[in-house]
Amino acid sequence: MRRRFAIPALIALLAIGWAAASEAAKVQSGNVVVTFNADFAPRSLPRHRAAPVKIEVNGDIATTDGSHPPPLRRLEVEVNRAGQIYSRGLPVCFAPPLQSTSTEQALERCRPALVGQGHFQADVKLGDEVVAAGRVLAFNSRRGGRQALLLHFFAGIPVRFTLVVPLTISHRSEGDFGTVLRTKVPKLGGGLGSVTELHLTIGRRYSYHGKRRSYVSAACAAPPGFTTVPFPFVRGSFRFEGHRQVTETLTKSCHVR
Repeated sequence: MRRRFAIPALIALLAIGWAAASEAAKVQSGNVVVTFNADFAPRSLPRHRAAPVKIEVNGDIATTDGSHPPPLRRLEVEVNRAGQIYSRGLPVCFAPPLQSTSTEQALERCRPALVGQGHFQADVKLGDEVVAAGRVLAFNSRRGGRQALLLHFFAGIPVRFTLVVPLTISHRSEGDFGTVLRTKVPKLGGGLGSVTELHLTIGRRYSYHGKRRSYVSAACAAPPGFTTVPFPFVRGSFRFEGHRQVTETLTKSCHVR
């Protein structure tokens, strides 16, 4: 009897732990605080084959003393190997045509390659601190002959600027994380600006060779006999000017359908 009671109790405790771990991560280095969260939908997925999903990424950068946040210089996002990025047959877009363009101009030039969108906020130090907000677009791209993702940031009010950030996509054969996105972030406003908030959703369905495809897909690799499983979903590493770096892993859960 004691053993029968212990198993459900243990499952309940683990469930509470998984729920807590799935919340946004908040990490600090010096006076820099990064709040990072990522999720996917739907959560119910096949066990043995990948199905279409969308990924939502949210990030916030602040300082404990209210000072201007240091610019983000390098970013690395590692995604669990149960997720896949498939871009074969999708049009591609490259950085040069997007330089100095508005959101509307970027869409005119690269809409067929669009795989995601969202919004952002940036702090620009022009004497006083100026807060600029705008849209961010994500385009399928290639870099050095390999898969890549191109982020286009544009703000028009109160400061007009465009920032184009290419992320390389690589794959690992071992470990929890099978897909890695990396970038060196270009300077914003000559180094006077810092992106402080980002909300981005990535995912697209399209047809290729007569079949429906998904830019992002995933399976729920739960062990036999289990229908719900927690797993390390994403690990983010953020390096700021001055060599300050924070790294955090987010745990999520999926359900077998």
